[in-house]
Amino acid sequence: QVQLVESGGGLVQSGGSLRLSCATSGRTFSDYHTGWFRQAPGKEREIVAAISADASTILITDSVKGRFKISRDNAKTTVYLQMNSLKPEDTAVYYCAAGTTQAMGVAAEYTYWGQGTQVTVSS
Repeated sequence: QVQLVESGGGLVQSGGSLRLSCATSGRTFSDYHTGWFRQAPGKEREIVAAISADASTILITDSVKGRFKISRDNAKTTVYLQMNSLKPEDTAVYYCAAGTTQAMGVAAEYTYWGQGTQVTVSS
């Protein structure tokens, strides 16, 4: 079992910033790669960013590249998503996930999921 708890979501004006945190427990944090996914109303869940267990590989989806940054702090067993220059189209529920397979960008390959945190960007 791996437990993940997201925090940091909220309402922000277009152009603003938020930092999401994903606190983990139950397993050795360094054994898992972690990812951030989001799901907007009426849309499929999509990859936002992912980072490998040793932080040697980082994946950022094109729609947020240059605006979002993923990082992890193994000492705190926490993964972060820094979101800058937010746009209304970034509005979604954001989920943190952990897995051990090679396909970091594929939601179906992740074993453990948090409950999600709502991010709403007003125009």
